[in-house]
Parts: sequence; C-alpha cells; structure tokens
Amino acid sequence: MSQLAELAVGSRCRVVNVDAGDAIGMRLLEMGLTPGVELAIVGTAPLGDPIELEVRGYRLSVRKSEAARVSIEVIE
Repeated sequence: MSQLAELAVGSRCRVVNVDAGDAIGMRLLEMGLTPGVELAIVGTAPLGDPIELEVRGYRLSVRKSEAARVSIEVIE
C-alpha cells in the first residue's frame, strides 16, 4: 500500500486507511480524509511541502508528514 505523501501532482487515489491514533490523525479524518473517499493531488508548494489536495469538492493543504499517515490506492 502507498502513502498519500508519495504521489505526484495530477495523481488520483482512494483513501484506504488513516493512522488516527492521535490528535493529528483525528484532525485528518475531520477534514474529510476518510476511508473510501477519492481525491486528487492538484499542486505542491515550491519546495514540495505542503501538498494541495482536491477532496469532497474543496481544496485542502496538508504537510507531507501528515499525508504520510494516509494509506491510499492509486486510481488509474
């Protein structure tokens, strides 16, 4: 399984699991990164962190360290 932090701009994926064992993980779930949701990587900051996602019809920026907590499957 891959992590969200590993994907390139333009990729689409589906969330499989979120490591929600602490406050940061719970916050990711509250922001809409729940198992089963589809999302797209739409951009990154100039140095690659944070990454910008399109999820549930809105844009969300997350740090790569946070994105590494999200297990995904790539959608072709």
